[in-house]
Amino acid sequence: MLTRLRLRRLGVIDDAVLDLTPGLNVLTGETGAGKTMVVSGLGLLLGSRADATLVRSGAKDAVVEGVLDLPAAHPALLRAADAGAEDEDGELVLVRTVAAQGRSRAHVGGRTAPVGVLGELGEMLVVVHGQADQWRLRSPEEHRVMLDESDPAIAPLVRAYREAYTRYTDARAELAHLRELDERRTSEADALRAGLADLERLDPQPGEDLALAAESERLSHVDGLRTAAGVAQSALVGDDTSAELAASVADLLAQARAALTGAGAHDEELAAIEERLAEVATLTSECASDLSAYLAGLEVDPGRLAEVENRRADLGRLTRAYGDSVDAALAWGQRAAARLDDLEGAHERAAGLEGEVEEMLATLRQSADMLTRARTAAATRLAEAVTGELAHLAMGKAVVECLVEPRRSGPIPGDDTHPPLGTTGADDVDIRMASGPGLPTRTVAKAASGGELSRVMLALEVVIAGAGGSAVPTYVFDEVDAGIGGRAALAVGSRLAALAEHAQVIVVTHLAQVAAHADHHLVVRKTDDGHVTESDVVAVTGEEREREIARMMAGVDDTEAALGHARELLVTARRGTR
Repeated sequence: MLTRLRLRRLGVIDDAVLDLTPGLNVLTGETGAGKTMVVSGLGLLLGSRADATLVRSGAKDAVVEGVLDLPAAHPALLRAADAGAEDEDGELVLVRTVAAQGRSRAHVGGRTAPVGVLGELGEMLVVVHGQADQWRLRSPEEHRVMLDESDPAIAPLVRAYREAYTRYTDARAELAHLRELDERRTSEADALRAGLADLERLDPQPGEDLALAAESERLSHVDGLRTAAGVAQSALVGDDTSAELAASVADLLAQARAALTGAGAHDEELAAIEERLAEVATLTSECASDLSAYLAGLEVDPGRLAEVENRRADLGRLTRAYGDSVDAALAWGQRAAARLDDLEGAHERAAGLEGEVEEMLATLRQSADMLTRARTAAATRLAEAVTGELAHLAMGKAVVECLVEPRRSGPIPGDDTHPPLGTTGADDVDIRMASGPGLPTRTVAKAASGGELSRVMLALEVVIAGAGGSAVPTYVFDEVDAGIGGRAALAVGSRLAALAEHAQVIVVTHLAQVAAHADHHLVVRKTDDGHVTESDVVAVTGEEREREIARMMAGVDDTEAALGHARELLVTARRGTR
């Protein structure tokens, strides 16, 4: 619920704090004292469009701050956390700032947030009812929501329908995908088979294109490679075929070692050099052996280079078609094989799924029928209950109807015997009203005047809250008492008190008969300069409340007659509430 509302530099309000309580909170005050600014400020806090004209003349901005106390699992806390709000053990602070130039900022739980987040939170937290705020009555979808909220037995049917709807739409989407595969499987499958046949015929091995490229490079330069390796080998170990060659590296190393043999026994440093010469001689011998093996392994078959180039050409055609390398072509082959399995199995899977989808549709329609029957029965009860409530709200001749009709359109088309289906079922709901018996009914937003709309919403909210269907913790009513007085006004107060048994209710009123039902009575008073400060919004009890009720009834609060009438009204209201 809303526990505190602070308004700064908003219209005639300099700085005012309203501490609110559970139950019925009533806000009263003389005309022009700033009561309407409270509702306007609350609208800003809930994401309504910024209006620079609300900023007090001469001020740079207006600020509205609200503090709400919510249960830990409330959806508004989860949405606020998504927006970055800090966890304050169920306390949520919302702030809206409107600059004199028209720009506005929003803060949720101490963090800057888009103004749209305030609007989302507002729909979860507060319902404002005034002559310009009856959006629920103007939205056909909200008519369905209110009907569903009026009967707790409908909620499990709605959940069951939505689950069946999700299963059906998912299966239908899969079937459409399979049919699409089936339609194009012939041409695509032929292309995949041709590619897989190429791969099977050539049987490329991983990395084969790289190995062949290296072999081609070697074979193309075999003569030069043989010459280089031969000269290097001769330099290391000599060439037995030519006696005139200079001494080889091996011979020179042997001579060096022989010169040091024996002498090293007399000098450790020279002995170490001899050991290193021995290592060099060993490495020389190994290099010579490797060169000999390399020369023996050089390809001498003149046809091998042609074979390599032909194989490379075949693999090149493969990689140009299916990847930039043999490994990429092999990976394509794996994907192509899996895709071919999908295509070849699509027809069979589609045939099997068609029957399942038909069964799911039958189950969905059966669930929709159950929901329609429950709504139709609840609609009769809702219409009768709201008509009865309106009889207490100076609309005794009004007759309310709640029509449950087949949907005219929906994502799932209907047929000769079934209406179209949507996410909420097969029903369009329209709450209608006639101003008197025998008169034609019209949708309630058109049939009721601006002042009557608030009372229609009050009647609906009382009925729905009494059924335990509303999840909104706070209701605000502005001008709910427009155009009524006397006993009708006392009845309006009684109905507001009834709603306050299930939720927090905040009412701005000029009628004493309504204010008399308050659990918490706040009075807004102007100072002599026409402004409202924090000290001018006070909670009244006891004698102070009697004086405010007397002022509202008689225009004076200092005569015993007026005070007596106020006391009598308070007693009557308490008795009526009980």
